[in-house]
Amino acid sequence: MISMKEAIAGTLESGDIMVKIGPGKGLEVELQSSVEAQFGRQIRALISETLEGLGIKDAHVDAIDKGALDCTIRARVTAAAVRATGKDVWKD
Repeated sequence: MISMKEAIAGTLESGDIMVKIGPGKGLEVELQSSVEAQFGRQIRALISETLEGLGIKDAHVDAIDKGALDCTIRARVTAAAVRATGKDVWKD
């Protein structure tokens, strides 16, 4: 089990996503998005897949999307996870 505190990455600017991550049971993803009807399922799946790839299985995520691309979503989720866990994913 990975120890976690609350952390945030991203902004509320157009084309970005703000991701707040903290302790939780299982992966819970709450999403607010202007494109939720079209892409909400894909955004949630991308957030979950990114966290699972980092070994995080228990987290509560609040995300406010302003039309971010997939690469931006992955980057913001990764940055928030690194800040929340202290685990440096860029080192071996």
